[in-house]
Amino acid sequence: MVKIEDEKILNDYIEKYHIDELFSEDMKQYMELVQWKKNEFICKESEKLSSLYFIVDGKAKVCKNMENGKALLICFYKPFRMIGDVEFTRTNTADCTVQAIDDTYGIGINFNVVRTKLLNDCKFLFYICRYLGEKLSISSTNSSINILYSLENKLASYIYAFVEGSNNKSVFKFEGSYSEIAELLGTSYRHLNRVLNKFCKEGILEKKSKSYLIKNLEKLKFLSGDLYK
Repeated sequence: MVKIEDEKILNDYIEKYHIDELFSEDMKQYMELVQWKKNEFICKESEKLSSLYFIVDGKAKVCKNMENGKALLICFYKPFRMIGDVEFTRTNTADCTVQAIDDTYGIGINFNVVRTKLLNDCKFLFYICRYLGEKLSISSTNSSINILYSLENKLASYIYAFVEGSNNKSVFKFEGSYSEIAELLGTSYRHLNRVLNKFCKEGILEKKSKSYLIKNLEKLKFLSGDLYK
């Protein structure tokens, strides 16, 4: 994570997402703009999280560790999402693992400031309540996706989420082993390979040495159905 010392960019993001309107008092002096590089962890489950972050650019995937030792994909975060909304009310320990899949920018406010300045801010607390309600609804939907949707849909959504914001939408490369991706999608290594081969036979993908060419982006988007919002 790198702190971006650029007042203009910070102000542009604050204005774009009306962040100053979330608080009863001016909190700008406590805000800092940060960047996470692609594949960098924003936070790891059960590790300390120092700040409340508002995602203002880029994209990240959110995963949860299961009791059997496997990880499960929960959703993707795009602007304007919050990290630390659950943690600031009880503990600094991260509730899940969040990893940037593009270069991602966030505006952070240290938890010490949040607890001192915002725990009694009715305007901010109202926003948090509304946000958590929306988050619960999305979480319920995504839980249903993991149970009811086919791997074709889940895999298409996973791939499309990576290429959607990329400058090069014609190439996709898995970050991590096939076994790790299979775990995230709640399936087996063999089933994942079968579906990838099916996508290739249907002309959606074309296998290269260490990557896949996206041959039919529209069909991939159709299959994804905007899952894992």
